[in-house]
Amino acid sequence: MSINKYHLLADYLSKRMRMSHVYQPVMIMKLLSNQGKAKADEIALDLVQNDLSQLEYYTERVNQMVGKVLRNNQIVLKEKNEYQLIGFEELTNIERAKLIELCAVKIDEYKEKRGMMIWDHRRKNRSPIDGSIRYQVLNRANNVCELCGISSEIRALEVDHIVPKNWKGADDLSNYQALCYKCNTNKRDTDDTDFRNRVHLFEMRDTTCAFCSSNKEVVFDHPLAFVIKDKFEVTKGHHLVIPKRHFANYFELKSAELLAINSLINQIRDKLLLEDRSIEGFNIGINQGVIAGQTIMHAHVHIIPRRKDDVSNPRGGIRNIIPGKGDY
Repeated sequence: MSINKYHLLADYLSKRMRMSHVYQPVMIMKLLSNQGKAKADEIALDLVQNDLSQLEYYTERVNQMVGKVLRNNQIVLKEKNEYQLIGFEELTNIERAKLIELCAVKIDEYKEKRGMMIWDHRRKNRSPIDGSIRYQVLNRANNVCELCGISSEIRALEVDHIVPKNWKGADDLSNYQALCYKCNTNKRDTDDTDFRNRVHLFEMRDTTCAFCSSNKEVVFDHPLAFVIKDKFEVTKGHHLVIPKRHFANYFELKSAELLAINSLINQIRDKLLLEDRSIEGFNIGINQGVIAGQTIMHAHVHIIPRRKDDVSNPRGGIRNIIPGKGDY
């Protein structure tokens, strides 16, 4: 019986096992090393390696993926939350050691074949996000997933590229968002097609558009937006923040463009305050639609510096676009 069980497992590992990941040999090796039994979260710890924050993720992978495959192949049994390697007690110590070695060989073969790609479902970029950048992204998101809204206290959050690295997404704060691991995993499966189109979407230009063909000096530049001085400035230092993609409606802005514009607004604000100490405030606004005063049908944001006594009564600010509505 012992020899048969050894050959059965060796045959499965060597010939019959179809691997879409390293999960199966990792799980078998764990069971072989742990008296033939292990709880799902114990197996998950081996899968997750050192990333304990993803324990829930890998426990789900054990139960829904690798555990199910190994049960269907009659390699393991599951009772409640515990898995058992079928026939473990029939194996000698030498046979267990050989099978563990065979598991390790299969894992190494797979890693050599696929390299870092085996972790692509867990990491969207090939290099880790710097700790200070991660802090800024999570702080900006108030430590909640920016897709489903779940708190980091309930589910671990990851820093995700809005425009994926595979499609030339920038390693920049304006292209990062905080997603829980479930949303991040699901995003990869559901947004591939959209993101392929997204790259071409960002490249849309209109040669007849004053902003698309602008030869004015760019003050700040970003892959998705830029800043120029307003040709007809309302106050000294009046600038425009303009997405590079040609479209008229501000409400069509994609999240990456919104982050880019917000980043540029902060950059031009800091520059203006450094250069002109008379500036004490700003009006930031958008004219959306002809009826609202939009004259160039390419979305853009005005940033207008304000100084003391530049108008007799500043009360109401942008409310003054309708006469008599500012002073209330």
